[in-house]
Amino acid sequence: MNWFNSFITSRVGQKFVMSLTGLFLISFLLVHLVGNLQLLKDDGGLAFNMYANFMVHNPFIKFISIGLYIGILLHAVQGIALKIKNQKSRGNKGYAVNKFVSKSWYSANMALLGTLILFFILIHMGDFWLKYKFGDVYPMVNIDGQELKNLYWGVNQSFSQLWIVVVYSVAMVVLYFHLLHGFWSAFQTLGIDSHKYTPVIKWVTKVFSFLICLGFLIIPIYCYLNS
Repeated sequence: MNWFNSFITSRVGQKFVMSLTGLFLISFLLVHLVGNLQLLKDDGGLAFNMYANFMVHNPFIKFISIGLYIGILLHAVQGIALKIKNQKSRGNKGYAVNKFVSKSWYSANMALLGTLILFFILIHMGDFWLKYKFGDVYPMVNIDGQELKNLYWGVNQSFSQLWIVVVYSVAMVVLYFHLLHGFWSAFQTLGIDSHKYTPVIKWVTKVFSFLICLGFLIIPIYCYLNS
C-alpha cells in the first residue's frame, strides 16, 4: 500500500482524485437539478414531494448519498492540499494546466470559489436537508394515502425571503465559474489533452455550466415571484 499512499499524496495523485470526484459531483448536479425542477410544476408540490420522499428513503439513494458526502469531502480536502502545495512551490497552476488558452481569473482562484461553494453547501443542507430529515418544522401532506413532510412548503417559505434568493443567486454565479474551469480541466488531467478534443470539451463545459446554473437559478427566483 506504500505505492498507493505515495500516489494519493503526490500532486499527480491529488489532481487525479480531484478530477474523479469533480466529475462525480458534476453528475450529481445534473440529477439534483432534474429533481428540483419538479418545483416548477403547477401541481401543488405533488411531484416534488414524491421526489424528496424517494431521495430520502430509497436504500440505493442512501448508499449513493454516502459516496456523495465522501466525494465532497475528498474534493475539498484535495483542493486545499493542492493549493498549499502550489503556493509552496510558487507554481500557482491550480490542479490542471491548459496548454491552449491563457489563464483566466477564475482558474487562478479555484480554491476560493470552491471554498465559497462548500460554505453554500453547508448552508443549503442545514436549511433544507437537516430540517427535512430530523426536524419537525414542515407540515405533513397526504400523497396517495401516505403522510409525508411537505418539503415543497418549506422550499417556498425559504424562497419567499429576498435575502435567501440573493444568496442562492450569488452561489450559482460562483458555481458557474467553478464549473467553467473545473469541468474541462478534469478531463485534461485524466489524459484528454489535445488540440482535437480540448476545444470540444471546452464548448460542452460552457454550455453545461450555463444551463445547470441557469436551471438552479430559475427555481428560487420563480418561487420568490410566486410567493
